[in-house]
Amino acid sequence: MLQETRLHRIRALLTTLHQVSTERIIKELGISRETARRDIIELEALGVARRVHGGLIAVGNRHTEPPLAVRHAAMAKEKRAIARAAVQHLHAGQTVFLDGGSTTTLLADEMRSMSGLTVITNSLQAALKLTAAEEDEHLNNQVILIGGMMTAGAQQTRGEQTMGEIYRYRADIALLSPVGIDANSGASSFQPHEAAIARAMTQQATQLIILADHSKLGIVSRSLYATPREIDVLITDADAGQNPALAALRLALPEVVLA
Repeated sequence: MLQETRLHRIRALLTTLHQVSTERIIKELGISRETARRDIIELEALGVARRVHGGLIAVGNRHTEPPLAVRHAAMAKEKRAIARAAVQHLHAGQTVFLDGGSTTTLLADEMRSMSGLTVITNSLQAALKLTAAEEDEHLNNQVILIGGMMTAGAQQTRGEQTMGEIYRYRADIALLSPVGIDANSGASSFQPHEAAIARAMTQQATQLIILADHSKLGIVSRSLYATPREIDVLITDADAGQNPALAALRLALPEVVLA
């Protein structure tokens, strides 16, 4: 693994957890202690983190979200497992919302093997995954890409037009990927426009399924969009068993699935 990729993944962990131990870095990235030490030194030199005994502390806002390219690299195996578990909750004839995110993009990839779904999304990457076929091929699912504004580097639509289009639909399930999920506060995102879209999808869906790897459990970002009472299912990865926030989430939510 290239150092640039490792640094991206460590920064993604810091963004979510604020503080990461050396042991956690070694386990998450599958690297040696010496490599982890070099990466820690490099991140401190870059000014994005501060070394402490046993690990790193993020410098700056705790709950900002890294770019989508960085999020794709972080927890890739865990997110793929979550996506595979999520498709077990879907069946032909359903209409589903997908928001923009690294986990929902992987879910879109898994959904290509299904048929009979209507998928409504503001994510360009999810829409591209679902329609990856030759021009003369028949798509297994109907895909609706919601219109709206796009900013530089954006891979999803946003704004008043996007919100208005969401409210034109009713879905059976909304599958959303937050920055954090907490037993008391619920699901949250850092960017207000992303939270607004997730909130609209929550309101327009009969069932809400939250997709969140173990690093997001117990995290509260600045824009809340779904209370614990509104969440029907949380799908997380098997390593969530080591996160102390899992017990509270099991009590607060109707169903928690470890993929």
